[in-house]
Amino acid sequence: MQNAVTQDPSCLFCRIARREIPSAPVYEDAEFYAFRDRAPAAPTHVLVIPKKHIPRLSAASPEDAPLLARLFLVLAGIARGENANDYRLVVNNGAGAGQSVDHLHLHLLAGRSFTWPPG
Repeated sequence: MQNAVTQDPSCLFCRIARREIPSAPVYEDAEFYAFRDRAPAAPTHVLVIPKKHIPRLSAASPEDAPLLARLFLVLAGIARGENANDYRLVVNNGAGAGQSVDHLHLHLLAGRSFTWPPG
């Protein structure tokens, strides 16, 4: 099993997962924490983070592969729980792509139509 303990005491999302900062939780298990975005971009906007501190997707290692696979299963389960049949998953990698917190996280967006291309 991957190390589920958060690793960066100053990281905003690690602090949220440790419940040091209030959030609106949606899901939690030993490896993941999901909570509602404070500035939603859609009627349903949930952030899903691994509790293991990974700064961004490009920083993940081969040993993180099982964790990343489970992340998508968790996301699908959360979407079902939110009654979201159509949804968008967004992962930003780096500030230039819109990542504002250096902790891997995925946005689950649903409840409205989305256009393509995004951005």
